[in-house]
Amino acid sequence: MKIKKPSLIVQIFIGMFLGVVIGHFWKDFAIQLSILSTIFMRLIKMIIAPLVFSVLVVGVAKVGDFKSVGRIGIKTLLYFTSAAIIALLLGLFLVNIFEPGKSMSLTLPTTVAETGINASKKMDSNTFMEHIIPESIIAVMATNEVLPIVVFALFFGVAAASVGSKGKTVVDLFDSLSHIMFKVTNYVMAFAPLGVFGAIAAVVAKQGLGVLTGYIYLIATFYLGLIMFVFVVLFLICFILKIKFFSLLNHIKEPVLIAFSTASSEAAMPKTIESLERFGCENRIISFVLPLGYSFNLDGSMMYMTFATVFIAQAYGIEMSTSQQITMLLILLVTSKGMAGIPRASFVVIAGTLDHFNIPVAGLLLLLGIDQLLDMGRSATNVVGNAVATAVISKWEGDLTVFKKEPDIDKLKLN
Repeated sequence: MKIKKPSLIVQIFIGMFLGVVIGHFWKDFAIQLSILSTIFMRLIKMIIAPLVFSVLVVGVAKVGDFKSVGRIGIKTLLYFTSAAIIALLLGLFLVNIFEPGKSMSLTLPTTVAETGINASKKMDSNTFMEHIIPESIIAVMATNEVLPIVVFALFFGVAAASVGSKGKTVVDLFDSLSHIMFKVTNYVMAFAPLGVFGAIAAVVAKQGLGVLTGYIYLIATFYLGLIMFVFVVLFLICFILKIKFFSLLNHIKEPVLIAFSTASSEAAMPKTIESLERFGCENRIISFVLPLGYSFNLDGSMMYMTFATVFIAQAYGIEMSTSQQITMLLILLVTSKGMAGIPRASFVVIAGTLDHFNIPVAGLLLLLGIDQLLDMGRSATNVVGNAVATAVISKWEGDLTVFKKEPDIDKLKLN
């Protein structure tokens, strides 16, 4: 009798469980296992640029012109902005209601303690434009900067569509490339359980399960916010638009688990594309909305920014007025865009915000120890948020095939 191979999601759960056990009982060995996570993340990064570029070129070429791209783009950015504001407000609401900075007894770092975060690295209009418009498409592909790849692919795809039959050959080539890259993705995902195992084992070995004890109130409050955003905010959006939310969650459970266990939204991106296609979203919408979402629609990260900023202020006994918190929200709404390609991007943005309101940047040290645990939740929420965004834009464009009326089989038989 042939034994059925466990599904990828079961393998990942097994990897997580074994990682916790090995990390807790065999710390020295577990730290060495981080190489497995490194290999997996490098494999993921290896495929992102060619996958995003090929899928987006084909998708935009199918859309056909700048007018259609512009229409979809405006709808997408409007949704992203609305979702970001809700996420920022939810972070503010929770941190003000539960006041973790006041409720927890923490040893505060001195105001001159070194964090390793560059608070002066702020995002203004000039640096933002420099970030999204590539000097060299090869250079940004080499560094996996998704946003400038998207910008170039938009121009390339529209241009390919505009030259008619001469461009069809190129579009067909990229269509073939995208299918090949999806096959490569399947090969890479076979390594995911080992990557997850190595990542969890190393984190538990380095930080220990004891880190949960002192920060359980903060972690529980933040995860409550993530759960509320997913199962209240995103559910209501889907309910209003008649999108089957729990069916969507079922389709994306694998990429969500990958993002959670590796604390990386990026790691889940290739699998998310496949999952959304199976759910019924058109490739042309997925290829446009999803890559943009990785710079403009990181809902979990957005909520974390307001939550963490006010938490640090509370810990130092600094009262922020309502007007200051609203100003902070607007600053974060702007400065967080396009930061996805920067290492520890959330901390860079938070550091700049703390500096703006004269809150000790050293307060970030309060979060460094548990950031991996918080990032796991943020990353998973980012994946769900971008999946819902793609489904919403697909519904608005009339391209969510799961909602097209099925033919009446009985009538067909009668005819």
